[in-house]
Amino acid sequence: MRDLVFHRYDAARARTVHDLVTGIYLDAYGKTIATGDPFQTEEAFRRRLDAYTARDCFDLVIAYHEGEAIGQTFGWALPPPDGGWWRHLLTPVEPGWAEEDGHRTFALSEIMVRQAWTRRGVAHALHDELLSTRPESRATLLVRPSNITAYRAYAHWGWRKAAQLRNALPHAPLFDVLTLPLPLHPPDASLQQR
Repeated sequence: MRDLVFHRYDAARARTVHDLVTGIYLDAYGKTIATGDPFQTEEAFRRRLDAYTARDCFDLVIAYHEGEAIGQTFGWALPPPDGGWWRHLLTPVEPGWAEEDGHRTFALSEIMVRQAWTRRGVAHALHDELLSTRPESRATLLVRPSNITAYRAYAHWGWRKAAQLRNALPHAPLFDVLTLPLPLHPPDASLQQR
C-alpha cells in the first residue's frame, strides 16, 4: 500500500505510546475480544505489552496514513540462553535449534491492522518494514493453527512451520511455531561483485 509512513520505537519510546498501541489492538482484535477469550482481553494485552516493552531489544513499528495510526507490529531479539520462548515446545527439534545467544532469532510477536484498513497490504508492509533492518539470522512467530487467514499470509511471505508450543501465559492457546530466514531482503549478489 502506498502513502504509508512508518515510525519505529525502541522499548523506552514504545512505553510512551502504550495507549495508542492498545487502541490499535482493541480495533484490530475487536471481534475476538468480544468472544470472551480471556487471553484476548484488553487487560491481558496490556500485561503482555508491559512485559514486552520491559525488554531492551523491543522493536515496534506503527504505520500511519495521513496522520492516522492504522496498524502496528512488534517483537524482540530472543535473549540467551533461550529466554523462555522455546521452553514449552511440544514437538522435538534438531539439537541446537533452540539455542539462543541474543543475536540469533528475532521473535515477531504481533502484526495488527485496524479493521477499516485490512486486506490492503498494510500487514505485509508492516512485516517487511519491521524485519528489513533486523540483524538476526532468523525470525520466529507463533500462530494459532485455526487462524487460516494469518497462516496463509505468513506462508505466502515465506514463513515455514518448525514446531508447536503452548507457552506459560495464562489461558495461552496452542501455537504453531513458524520461522523465516533473515535478512528479509539479502543484498543483491551482482552488486557485491562490482
